[in-house]
Amino acid sequence: MKPVIALVDCNNFYVSCERVFDPTLLGRPVIVLSNNDGCVVARSNEAKALGIGMGVPAFEIRPVIERHRVQTLSSNYTLYADMSDRVMETLGTMVPQLEVYSIDEAFLDLAGLPCTLTEFGRTILSTVHRWTGIPVTVGVGRTKTLAKIANRLAKHSAKANGVLDLTDSPYLDKALAETPVEKVWTVGIKTTIRLKRAGIATALHLRDADTHWVQRIFGVVGVRTVYELRGIPCYPLEHNPPLRQSVAVSRMFGRPVETLDEMRQAIASYAARAGEKLREQGLAAGLLTVYVTTSRFIEDRYFNGHTASLAIPTNDTVELIRQACLCMDRLYRKGYAFKKCGIVLTGLVPEARLQMGLFDQEDRRKARRLMHAVDAVNHRYNKTLHWAAEGLEQPWKVLFKRRSPRYTTDWNQLPAAAD
Repeated sequence: MKPVIALVDCNNFYVSCERVFDPTLLGRPVIVLSNNDGCVVARSNEAKALGIGMGVPAFEIRPVIERHRVQTLSSNYTLYADMSDRVMETLGTMVPQLEVYSIDEAFLDLAGLPCTLTEFGRTILSTVHRWTGIPVTVGVGRTKTLAKIANRLAKHSAKANGVLDLTDSPYLDKALAETPVEKVWTVGIKTTIRLKRAGIATALHLRDADTHWVQRIFGVVGVRTVYELRGIPCYPLEHNPPLRQSVAVSRMFGRPVETLDEMRQAIASYAARAGEKLREQGLAAGLLTVYVTTSRFIEDRYFNGHTASLAIPTNDTVELIRQACLCMDRLYRKGYAFKKCGIVLTGLVPEARLQMGLFDQEDRRKARRLMHAVDAVNHRYNKTLHWAAEGLEQPWKVLFKRRSPRYTTDWNQLPAAAD
């Protein structure tokens, strides 16, 4: 049986999530901004038509926002994560195997379907939109790379209307010829420059390139890309994704922070979130790194980091906060206005296979029970429990002045039905 891979991609995902609960945004130019409402991280098609680029600072496009009445929103990551889960759960009911590739993308195994691939693609579109309100695009190919190309073309083709099947299409060569080489999956900026210097400007050129030359210049990854473009799968669906190599939590401060007390509060808050991430994935960390930085635009910039080794890998928030605060004490410098700090956990191992220490004095069973209880309460009551080290007012917190309500995860912010 020949392989058939589909890529389902949510259209303008962050904006689409906002539109599900606020229909007045439909048909209007909408942008979503990053932390502290700094840069554009999502745009509606109407905003793209105005020339608003991805990653552009909001202050640079203020005249465009005001002239065209662009609706500007702060990022609502809690809402986006929950809506992503709903989309992926919906897709999981339609196919036996899928790989969640990112917050708004998933690869599906469509081999052996009794109906036509285009027909099933239309079913995916209608079902996901009916169950979640999120519009999606479906691209189908023999490999992940070809599915990516099909999805990209489906987004920009009125004829495709959101679904494009390139598995046995007579238009495959044309599709590859219309795809710039920099739009091919796994091809980065440096690779693009070298390919174009060699006269390879499109996906079709790359598919037909000599594999020996590609291997000599770009190694095995380049050869895999060529084979994928030829319909030979080199990247199977990952049903059991590999363990993460690190867990990181960092935020820009809502205002410059100068005191050690507030820096300790911030890093304690980030350590608490990092601990939650570890427990969600059944992991424990053996190394903890804390870093701090001032603004990069000042002359006397300060950037530094410190790593602590944990005697026994842990996901205990109490222990993570204690070590993070000790690192912060070493890094803090009086007289500096800090713009950001963060924590990175590495040396990750499965929690179920921890090697205990002979002279360990910690009551780790009690700690696990405490963490389980805290996580259960926070999951049920929307994170009502916080650690004292995080502080109460937290004036340093990142700003989200235009953030929409958490419609799906907070009882107090549920959307009200019209009379």
